[in-house]
Amino acid sequence: MYTNCSKQCTVSRDCHTSCKYNYRAREAGTTGSESTASTRVSSSRSRTSDEPHIGKYKLLKTIGKGNFAKVKLAKHMPTGKEVAIKIIDKTQLNPVKLFQVIETEKTLYLVMEYASGGEVFDYLVLHGRMKEKEARAKFRQIVSAVQYCHQKKIIHRDLKAENLLLDSEMNIKIADFGFSNEFTPGNKLDTFCGSPPYAAPELFQGKKYDGPEVDVWSLGVILYTLVSGSLPFDGSTLRELREYHSTCPQIVKTYSRSF
Repeated sequence: MYTNCSKQCTVSRDCHTSCKYNYRAREAGTTGSESTASTRVSSSRSRTSDEPHIGKYKLLKTIGKGNFAKVKLAKHMPTGKEVAIKIIDKTQLNPVKLFQVIETEKTLYLVMEYASGGEVFDYLVLHGRMKEKEARAKFRQIVSAVQYCHQKKIIHRDLKAENLLLDSEMNIKIADFGFSNEFTPGNKLDTFCGSPPYAAPELFQGKKYDGPEVDVWSLGVILYTLVSGSLPFDGSTLRELREYHSTCPQIVKTYSRSF
């Protein structure tokens, strides 16, 4: 991820392999990313019925409701066969969109939105730290997307510069929901997953957590990285990272207090 330079780590690809480590685990019963999608079709209304239609399907009652979608019982009009249709909310612009899932006997193909600008990580490698105005605009988009997920009771748990993509207009797209999980206020989670340099102190301490707070910590690390071009906490081992969490990194003095 980043070159290990004492207590701060400058963005570099030179030692990306040697410094890269992820601890990937899932909560018991977690099925992975919440993102699924059906074939995109145009919607229509029957002229002879008040019930809504989508393509050749008549939508009936709601049989399930999730974080990003609801599931409707529907009927295939030509055959009368009952099916379930998952309806996904696409109004939030910043998470990467999943357009379609195609499954063969051995492989799943995820048809996703293309973010032609690449990773924010690579952008920092190429251009260095962001100017204050640019960092503020990018961070506002990141926070908006994470807030949307939290409102849907989803935590990401692997927010980092490598999982932030840029589209052709340089808008932020949050990717890789492989570690995401549902959370319920009052129910604690206890799995350490994600990238240690971005991980909250309670994860290193083995404490249980509600959910959103670990994403909020990662947001702080991301903001520091955007404005400084380096990580506030970095080390070659988990022990070093744990020790660095007991110190406060120097604030980037070139940025105003009104940032």
